[in-house]
Amino acid sequence: MFFVLPEESTIPSSPSTYHTFHDAADVVLLRSQLLRWYDKEKRELPWRTLAETESDLNIRTYGVWVSEIMLQQTQVATVIDYYNKWMKRWPTVQDLAAATLEEVNQMWAGLGYYSRGKRLHEGAQKVVSELRGQMPRTVNSLLKQLPGVGRYTAGAIGSIALGQVTGAVDGNLIRVLCRLRAIGADSTSPAVTEALWSLANTLVDPERPGDFNQAMMELGARVCTPKGPLCSQCPVQSHCHSHRKVKNPHKLLSPHPSVNSGTCPLCPSEPWDDELGVQNFPRKPAKKPPRVERTLTCVVIRAGEEGEDEYLLTQRLNKGLLAGMWEFPSLLQEEKSSEMKQKKALCAEISKKLGTRLTDSLLQHVGEVVHIFSHIHQTYVVHSVRLKDGDSQTQTENAQWLSKSALQGAAVSTGVKKVFILFTQSVCVPSHVSSSMPLLME
Repeated sequence: MFFVLPEESTIPSSPSTYHTFHDAADVVLLRSQLLRWYDKEKRELPWRTLAETESDLNIRTYGVWVSEIMLQQTQVATVIDYYNKWMKRWPTVQDLAAATLEEVNQMWAGLGYYSRGKRLHEGAQKVVSELRGQMPRTVNSLLKQLPGVGRYTAGAIGSIALGQVTGAVDGNLIRVLCRLRAIGADSTSPAVTEALWSLANTLVDPERPGDFNQAMMELGARVCTPKGPLCSQCPVQSHCHSHRKVKNPHKLLSPHPSVNSGTCPLCPSEPWDDELGVQNFPRKPAKKPPRVERTLTCVVIRAGEEGEDEYLLTQRLNKGLLAGMWEFPSLLQEEKSSEMKQKKALCAEISKKLGTRLTDSLLQHVGEVVHIFSHIHQTYVVHSVRLKDGDSQTQTENAQWLSKSALQGAAVSTGVKKVFILFTQSVCVPSHVSSSMPLLME
């Protein structure tokens, strides 16, 4: 069965009511079914416990804000430990505002998307300095006054912490709503985005808005998943147009003329795939392939005062990718420049920081490490060099020497940790490899 495609000359009409909930009784029933399921099946998560038990509105709003920022682009299981450590160290917005950005970066290390931690810190300082230490109390003020808070995050905080009756449309909600109402147009388009927000605001339970929004997210995370959805376990299956289509594949998608004539802007422009079933929805444009980069990086080692090796780390600029984080001296390779030329340039940068002369012939090749960012396929080409005594005094403020244990607790990215693991493996097998590492000569 195929959806009818619109002719090129057809001007899309307004969305069909087929994609909405126009029966108030259906809305009430869906709320009841979903919340009953949520009360029975919800996961116990620290930010949910805080939202349910914390009587101080300021702390409750702060705690939910922290969780929502951490959960952006990051799995729940990963966030739990970071959240607990964060709230133990900075239990109030005032505590976070008093911290340094370096401390925040250290706490955030390994969680990814490091600008999120910086925005939390900036937001806390703004709350303390400009808002008299009081967290915003409405969705609109959350949007206007907290850096890094967009429409979804404001809706989530507003409903969960403040009890505001508002929807909150994240990736899970997009998937659930598109399947419930068979919305097959590009889910990133303005028309679909506004339709989904309208649906979310229609459905949200006025008495339990926070629980309802979390229930929808929970449904998307555990039942209405991107692949292998568990339709038989779905508490709102009876409301799902997509599931109805799967059960009756030869029936028209809808009795509504605009849906079947190709004039509805929310309907798919591609044919239904029987093998995909409900996974026909949502539809997204193909992602652009990640940018491919190669970066030369050098692990510079010296003997510490206690006899333990120490490693040179330099700090990135306070803007852009991995802003303010620490890394081994590195240089992004240029496509039209030879690796030898790039090695010389990297040695020159290291020499400036040390106030001594380092030549590329002293660098020992260690290997390569691949790290995938959301938009970058990064390959680190790793070298190492061991310095002589007296040649290891840093000459700039944005450089420091750290022991192995200090490095592991520093504000470094996962990519840097991968580089260090590769290096330590290379010098441990066999034992004589370490001693053969070239020394910096005069």
